[in-house]
Amino acid sequence: MIGSATLPMSPARRALVQGDLGAISRLASAMIAADAGDAEGHFLLGQAEAAQGRVQAAIGHLGRAVTLDPQGEYRAHLAKLYTLVRRDGDAAATLRDAEAMPPADALSRDTMGCVYARLGNHTAALAHFEEAVRLEPGSTAFRFNLATTLNFLGQVDAAEAALNELLALSPADARAHHLLAGLRKQTEAANHVDKLIEVREAAQDRRDRLLLGYALTKELEDLGREDEALARLITVNAEHRRALPYDFTRDAAVFDAIEAAWAPQQVSPATAECAGTEPIFVVGMPRTGTTLIDRIVSSHPDVESVGELQALPLAVKQASGTRTRTVLDPETVMAAARADMAAIGRNYGLMAHHHRRAMTPRFVDKFPGNFQYAGLIAQALPAAPIVCLRRNPMDTVLSNFRNLFAISSRYYDYSYDLIEIAAYYIRFDRLMARWDAAMPGRILQLRYEDLVADQEGQTRRLLSHCGLEWSDACLSFHTNAAPVSTPSAAQVRRPLYTESVARWKRHAEVLEPVRRMLEEAGIDVE
Repeated sequence: MIGSATLPMSPARRALVQGDLGAISRLASAMIAADAGDAEGHFLLGQAEAAQGRVQAAIGHLGRAVTLDPQGEYRAHLAKLYTLVRRDGDAAATLRDAEAMPPADALSRDTMGCVYARLGNHTAALAHFEEAVRLEPGSTAFRFNLATTLNFLGQVDAAEAALNELLALSPADARAHHLLAGLRKQTEAANHVDKLIEVREAAQDRRDRLLLGYALTKELEDLGREDEALARLITVNAEHRRALPYDFTRDAAVFDAIEAAWAPQQVSPATAECAGTEPIFVVGMPRTGTTLIDRIVSSHPDVESVGELQALPLAVKQASGTRTRTVLDPETVMAAARADMAAIGRNYGLMAHHHRRAMTPRFVDKFPGNFQYAGLIAQALPAAPIVCLRRNPMDTVLSNFRNLFAISSRYYDYSYDLIEIAAYYIRFDRLMARWDAAMPGRILQLRYEDLVADQEGQTRRLLSHCGLEWSDACLSFHTNAAPVSTPSAAQVRRPLYTESVARWKRHAEVLEPVRRMLEEAGIDVE
């Protein structure tokens, strides 16, 4: 909970702990009215404003609190607010200032860890999560954040220990069970299948049931019970899909707008400079090996990975000037096509800079969804290589269905139904063909299966396309110690393996409707 190390629990603080927003606003406003320089009053009123969604007003009050009393607690929560409005540079600077006088309460330390994590600095986040747990060992939320970061950093044994301690406090915690199942390959001698079945049967919350269902499916697959796993997953996903207000026409409208806005004659690279950023974009359908490509390229001594940035979508949204609720929609696509491409490139570079750590000459942005912006990248960042990882269409559909993405993100709503994934894939494939025809050679389309069969040959193609000299380190990508914050964390810490190639054929009967749909669209599933 929010608490001050230097002040007694005031009525306004008690109201904040109790979640009484009306009382907080009333009491904090009275504090400021009595003394405009009351930093605590501004901090508490800012917290109340933030809780009610008035983030800009909250930033004003917390900024005033920091000016009056630059203590770590105030700075930690101001940094969090900055990330909510995508002011990552201000968030990073505020964190640097907070480090000079770190907050003494657990929530503020956890908040600092969360902000560092949002900025991609998981190493810096770890110490704050550890301190939050030390200060408040009974908090399952703090323990979960610690375990997640340990996993990102490759400290799997420590992450497993942290999760087991969490589950000792809260045996039905769905997030903990889901993360625990994904840490390593389960065995007959050591697995959680029976416990997962028990906990899921008792769960009522839809989100918990989804997380537990995916955890159970993953462990059943590990044990070789793949048919049972897929049957359960179909049920799990259908249950969640029924509650989603999703219609594929929403995604189809975005694809239609991209194709209409970026006619082939509009896609030729412009002369805008890259603002000195030299990014490498790795795109494609999710769960097709984009993280693998990211690890291979970022194992090069001249390259670092900045993970899956939202910098390009946000730069495009800002340039479009649209005020629609979603980052990418038909209105934004059409407006962005008329925007200043050079300005988009510069703005992207500024936003990406806040996620740099090693400051190598090059960096990889591996947000898969950037495939929708390829025509724009060619104009806004003409020096930036684009690599699209392709995988067998059937394996792509199955992989998207088997992996749980960010539940709260509407971007992945298509992924809970096999036919809807196939429909999305068809449009993805059509768009990539369009980019290829409009910009021959601009995008390297690399096949996952070819990479597995000829690692060195395909790695040479990859590095050459990215303008990089050969480095043997790229063949040993699995020894790369950099954090991994995607569901592929465990896989990319292993050498290349063949188990995922043609996996769909193990479930050919169930996937027959998908195969027919893809082939009717002219897509070769072999």
